[in-house]
Amino acid sequence: MRKNIKLTAGFATLTALALGLTACGTSSDPASAKEGAAADKPLVVAASPTPHADILKFVKDNLAAKEGLKLEVKEFTDYVLPNTATESGQVDANFFQHKPYLDDFNKKNNTHVVPVVNVHLEPLGLYSKKVSSIKDIKAGQTVAVPNDTTNEGRALHLLADNGLITLKAGVGTDAKLSDITDKKGLEFKELEAATVPRALNDVDAAVINGNYAIEAKLSPAKDALVQEKAEGNPYANFLAVKEGNEKDARVQKLAKLLNSPEVKKYIEDTYQGSVVPAFGAVK
Repeated sequence: MRKNIKLTAGFATLTALALGLTACGTSSDPASAKEGAAADKPLVVAASPTPHADILKFVKDNLAAKEGLKLEVKEFTDYVLPNTATESGQVDANFFQHKPYLDDFNKKNNTHVVPVVNVHLEPLGLYSKKVSSIKDIKAGQTVAVPNDTTNEGRALHLLADNGLITLKAGVGTDAKLSDITDKKGLEFKELEAATVPRALNDVDAAVINGNYAIEAKLSPAKDALVQEKAEGNPYANFLAVKEGNEKDARVQKLAKLLNSPEVKKYIEDTYQGSVVPAFGAVK
């Protein structure tokens, strides 16, 4: 898995400071002391570059000062480090994932990251540089899919919903290749989600996450052969924190701003349907 990270020089210092404060804390009311100490510090949020970091930068540049919020954005290009950094306290929050992925990650890694508020949905899409219609995808062709548990399941459901494969009855969001009962002659190539766009020239079609499609200069709304429907979709991306930090005043301020009319307009104007607002609390 790719683990390239854009880090500022101050990140290591922040980590050391956080660990030092943990070791030296002697307050009789640790929660109150922590909240008071953190109130004036920047809220450090780990995020995927597009659209997550872009949305956060819009908030930082246009909305945060009015709320008295200092916001620092750290860009990560993989789906593992944002959660482990949140769990360890290296960052205060993250913004890159959906609920099925987080549930699976927490279970496998014994982490305690929890959602705060939904922000947007990036519809998953099927793309191709070799065919112009889903009807042209035939037996013997190869389709690339993300290899992490929830996004692979999501991809397979997209293919099944559009008649390219058949899945076992009742299989959930964790569907895997072995749950396909009829491949209809297709071959599958499992790849780390961030690398799927780069495989487009080597396969006949590929299921690509919305953020990685945008980074690859694809327009999900225009270029996808088929795309997930937004209505009733469980894959909204949200702001998340380590359990116990949900009521941090800085987190609450950011949650409010991420669900503001200004952010809604920014998402709609900037992404033109490739990313759509999904405001509301995560259940």
